[in-house]
Amino acid sequence: MNIVLFGPPGCGKGTQAKRLQANTGLVQLSTGDMLRAAIASGSEIGNRVKDIMAEGKLVDDETVIAMLSERIDAPDCDKGFILDGFPRTLAQAEALDALLKGKELEINAVVEMTVNDEALIERISGRYSCGNCGAGYHDTFKKPETEGVCDECGGKDFDRRADDNADSVRIRLDAYRNQSAPLLPYYRERGKLIAVNGMAEMDEVEKEIKAVIKTA
Repeated sequence: MNIVLFGPPGCGKGTQAKRLQANTGLVQLSTGDMLRAAIASGSEIGNRVKDIMAEGKLVDDETVIAMLSERIDAPDCDKGFILDGFPRTLAQAEALDALLKGKELEINAVVEMTVNDEALIERISGRYSCGNCGAGYHDTFKKPETEGVCDECGGKDFDRRADDNADSVRIRLDAYRNQSAPLLPYYRERGKLIAVNGMAEMDEVEKEIKAVIKTA
């Protein structure tokens, strides 16, 4: 079973991928994690990626696909994988399909985590974390029990991403819509696209995704 989690920044793809990995035996494949692992491994692809990034360039699709091909061949992917954050463009989706066809594999389902933009903006712009242990908090939904003190470690220093503000989130959402919109009809035409409510509670979203996996 191979699935793609699809949705805008902050919709919870990474969180759900980690949950599914823990409960289904499928392996979460995040291109960011794969890039870091490839560099650390010192492999041919890793060295290529390291040189590209050292020059301040974006890693090209061909290199990402080659890296993904290598990763899918690893024994822990025998039961299947969850792609988190890839593909992002139509060209990447087509290249991914060609890669998998060559391995006699396919994407079984593309799970679109649908969101309400304004609610998502509130969710993202209000989040922050403990600067010491990384525990996550939110201005509205999850405040520390004692104001200014981390529940987990007692730390008093908190970090907030510079781009976690309403204006930046709107720009990121617009970029996502413009870049990734063609992927929806691409997968819909192939009978792969299934939508779940990405704004529901995490447990409910996980339940919906698991139901998709069982029927795909």
